[in-house]
Amino acid sequence: MSTFGDNCPLVLTPRQLRELPSTEVSILDVSWHMPNSPRKAREEFAKERIPGAHYLDLDEVASQHELGLKHMMPTGEVFAEACERLGITPASHVVLYDTHGIFSSPRALFMFRSFNHNRSSILDGGLPAWKAHNCPTESGEPTTIDKSKYPVPTLNEPAIRSYEQVVTNAAFDPREEPIAELVLDARSRGRFLGTDPEPRPGLSSGHLPYAKSLPFNVFLKTNEFKSSEASNSASYTTLRSSEDLHAALENAVGEEYAKEILAGRRGVVASCGSGMTAGVIWLALQMIGVERVGIYDESWTGYAMREESKIEKGE
Repeated sequence: MSTFGDNCPLVLTPRQLRELPSTEVSILDVSWHMPNSPRKAREEFAKERIPGAHYLDLDEVASQHELGLKHMMPTGEVFAEACERLGITPASHVVLYDTHGIFSSPRALFMFRSFNHNRSSILDGGLPAWKAHNCPTESGEPTTIDKSKYPVPTLNEPAIRSYEQVVTNAAFDPREEPIAELVLDARSRGRFLGTDPEPRPGLSSGHLPYAKSLPFNVFLKTNEFKSSEASNSASYTTLRSSEDLHAALENAVGEEYAKEILAGRRGVVASCGSGMTAGVIWLALQMIGVERVGIYDESWTGYAMREESKIEKGE
């Protein structure tokens, strides 16, 4: 049983994690990098990690997809098998982190919470924040784990939106239809407008009808620190304050939509390039009390790959 019981916070500071008894937590490195990045998450994990951590590959703990898309929400069976392999039980407090600060860890938290494993949190600032606070690290082979028992959980169905659901939703103008969910797009504004190319070759940029641009990095603060591995300072991201999260939402969607979202009268669907950084939108809105937030799992890659999809460009 976690110190926090069944009400584990969404986000922990390095100090809070360090003060938790090691017997209570399962620490997972869930770092993920874009396909065109030279960085290798598993190799970096072997070189440096939080003591006692193990690695969870979001591309492996995932469902197969007809279009070959990666890191799609796993089935309950796949999720349970991964938890058992990592020694996690339903009573474990799972703490997730990545090496950017906040990038892929919110998506991993979304996965755990969507399977109702609410004893789960992310480390704000990830491994860089841990190091910046002079906390210890380790390297080499991780400790062995005794396989656990994890009952197959049921997915919270409203957490995920399918292609068919977002297409149906896009037929309704949210200004006239209160039932229409608001799609918030976490990609850069240039990709949303269609003026910048997608990182995936041959894929059109643009956006879904009636979607709103909300780049995920507006919810994040960049922190500088002196890295022992480099002569210059390094940086990492953390979540902004609740006040700043509210302001970012209102700036993106306007005062009226923001009020509807915060009051629970308007549902939200977070989308991005491949379903990864949509997790940052989900987390930021959860932090300010918004509960009606789902993720379009395929996100823009799945949508734009289909010839029948209607793609908007410009505002």
